[in-house]
Amino acid sequence: MRNGIYAAGNWIIDDIKIIDEYPHQDGLANVRSVKSNNGGAPYNILKDLAMLKAPFPLHGAGLAGDDEKGKFIINDLEKHGINTGGIHLDKLSPTSYTDVMTVASTGRRTFFHHRGSNAFFGPEHIDFKNNARIFHMAYLLLLDKMDEIGEDGRTVASHVFEKAQASGFLTSSDIVSEASDRFNKVVPSSLPYLNYLFVNEYEASKITGINIIVDGNISQINAERVLDALIDAGVNDYVILHFPKGAIACNSRKEKTIQPAINVPGDLIKGTAGAGDAFAAGVLLGLHENWPIADCLRLGVCVAACSLFDESCSDGVVPMADCLKLADQFGF
Repeated sequence: MRNGIYAAGNWIIDDIKIIDEYPHQDGLANVRSVKSNNGGAPYNILKDLAMLKAPFPLHGAGLAGDDEKGKFIINDLEKHGINTGGIHLDKLSPTSYTDVMTVASTGRRTFFHHRGSNAFFGPEHIDFKNNARIFHMAYLLLLDKMDEIGEDGRTVASHVFEKAQASGFLTSSDIVSEASDRFNKVVPSSLPYLNYLFVNEYEASKITGINIIVDGNISQINAERVLDALIDAGVNDYVILHFPKGAIACNSRKEKTIQPAINVPGDLIKGTAGAGDAFAAGVLLGLHENWPIADCLRLGVCVAACSLFDESCSDGVVPMADCLKLADQFGF
């Protein structure tokens, strides 16, 4: 019987810098504090699941540098009981890192990213014989080798997802919010080989060409059109759209489930880095355990809310039972 979550893709050290304000070009901002911690989809999700006390095995796959940051990743994962056998240390490229500039008063953040060893992560680094139930690989658009498009018009990632499904995994992915026009070139060929797709409002709009934000607000009509379009593009089971005020899941029959976000008081928000991955971790935990999708989304928004209580991506996350209490404490 398959059991566990196998997460692959971007392994990043986030250097989180709390600043007083975001400066204009050539301007100056004061750095109030600096904290180094986990970043990247597989690292964030697996660590979140460990903090939630997920009742199944956790495995990582990826490429990091054979350097201080790479060894930090291995030690941190082992400390949280996450299997590191699939994390390869490369002597020729440094560990990827991101300077996360977080404005103290708002929690809004801006990312300055160095791809490093993640650019060389490829199918050869994935163990398709792993016995986990769900294979989650992300972020598309931030994995250079996986994003390469072959003569067949498909990305390397799409072939990885196809092979993963053929090997018995349920497949899952997420996208990075890149400022580019590559979305509808890189992402679509993977969709028919995904059981679950996580997207935010920006990414979903860029893939489909349908604007979800209308006059500064989420348009529910357009959001539903986008979800339907992504199902029509091939996603097998669920497209899960998340945004600051909540989430909508759409299944293969185009049935929608809506979940509002937790109403976290603004003065408790320390940072929003990792909130999307925290949401995905909660949803994936529920999907792994065969929960109804409404329960998966409820846990997802609770985990995302927890992540807001710390500047880092995962240090605010607490065991699942405590996470779920936030719904009663703050409401939706």
